Amino acid sequence: MYGDEATVRRILTERGDTWAVVGLSSNRQRAAYGVAEVLQRFGKRVVPVHPKAETVHGEQGYASLADIPFAVDVVDVFVNSELAGEVADEAVAKGAEAVWFQLGVVDEAAYARTREAGLDMVMDRCPAIEIPRLGA
Repeated sequence: MYGDEATVRRILTERGDTWAVVGLSSNRQRAAYGVAEVLQRFGKRVVPVHPKAETVHGEQGYASLADIPFAVDVVDVFVNSELAGEVADEAVAKGAEAVWFQLGVVDEAAYARTREAGLDMVMDRCPAIEIPRLGA
């Protein structure tokens, strides 16, 4: 498993409240939409990152992590595994404290690089499942 309980808890309770959700659009059928809604319900600020740069859940969207004009604490990744490593590298460059790869998103090399850069990382798990369980 990529992300022990202590890391999951730290990201959800200690790593800050601003989450950039890469792949979040206004498409209600996509998992990112529902997960972002759960994160908001638990007090997280959700920043949509998608090429369309749409406003979602009341938050201004941005086309890329680099376009966000403020710090983000956690980067939550809803892209294919083939693209996820690049997003993890962008999260490191952005100065995020943690990266979270969603269920089914796996890139072991990106996991290693991100951890080596000093960020917390969870891979192949869902914060919308974990956060209610922790009561975060």
